[in-house]
Amino acid sequence: MTTTVIDGNVEGDGAATRRLPRIPLIDQLRGVALIAMAIYHFTWDLGFFGYIEPDTATTGGWRIFARVIAGSFLFLVGFSLVLGHQRGFRLRPFLIRFAKIGLAAAAITIATWFAFPETFIFFGILHAIAATSLIGLLFLRLPVVVTLLAAAAVVTAPLYLRAPLFDHPALWWVGLSVNIPRSNDYVPLLPWLAPALLGIALARLFVASSLPERLAGYGNTTKIWWKSLLEAAGRHSLAIYLIHQPLLIALVYGFSLVVPAPAADPVVGYTKSCMRACENGSSAAFCQSFCGCTLDRLIGENLFADLNRGAIDITTDERISKISSQCTADAAEKTNLKE
Repeated sequence: MTTTVIDGNVEGDGAATRRLPRIPLIDQLRGVALIAMAIYHFTWDLGFFGYIEPDTATTGGWRIFARVIAGSFLFLVGFSLVLGHQRGFRLRPFLIRFAKIGLAAAAITIATWFAFPETFIFFGILHAIAATSLIGLLFLRLPVVVTLLAAAAVVTAPLYLRAPLFDHPALWWVGLSVNIPRSNDYVPLLPWLAPALLGIALARLFVASSLPERLAGYGNTTKIWWKSLLEAAGRHSLAIYLIHQPLLIALVYGFSLVVPAPAADPVVGYTKSCMRACENGSSAAFCQSFCGCTLDRLIGENLFADLNRGAIDITTDERISKISSQCTADAAEKTNLKE
């Protein structure tokens, strides 16, 4: 099988004592993960073009959905890594696939740097797949219990080891920064190495059982079109990953030319943006007072329209600084009086 979940086929590598049969179910599961990913990205696109709330895909159930998708990809990375090297480490196939993933990850970083400079993808799912594939090699021959303990440590590390040291951009990929960096796809090593380690552990148990032979014929006795499509998608998942989002964006953009999204209310947009930024370090009561105050003052001083169209630099404009300072003091006073 492949050493990664992206771009690879499940081939007939087996344990040292037997050759494992091909298992179509692995490709089918990878295909399901791709469909889920496309659904999530389509939702993000609808928000980006204004057809739904812009933060829909990054909050609530959609945020959980995104994490489940990322976890499933990385789990399959670890699972496939064991199956691909069960009869001995295959250096050349590993390096070829690792290079493909690495180049694709670099391409995503470069493309998003130009398209979304403030939220470009510096360590997304492809970067995580490449890193976990490499690190996973260290666990291929370790006892399963050691791998499971390592997975547990990886999950809990961000809860206890966050430090300002990791706020430096060069260390964002680790996942221990105090301030979470902004990115359209952020999958740091900690805690996202854990699903891959879990996949490695379960794959070790899998190949030691009779399940490979029992599952080999699953889905092959009767050819069903949707299973065949899922398998085909799973075997070409890297290509699908790279082209599906540009294609979806093009489709939604084309639709927007025919049926434009309703104009967003700038007041609502400002309030939501202000609340999101404020609530990172302040109470909800303070933020409501602060954001309401700044909105009123911006409108009263005829600055709101210029701010919305980008004619004001909030980092250097003294009028904005003055309003922010005054509203901070007012909000703090009101919040203290309520308490």
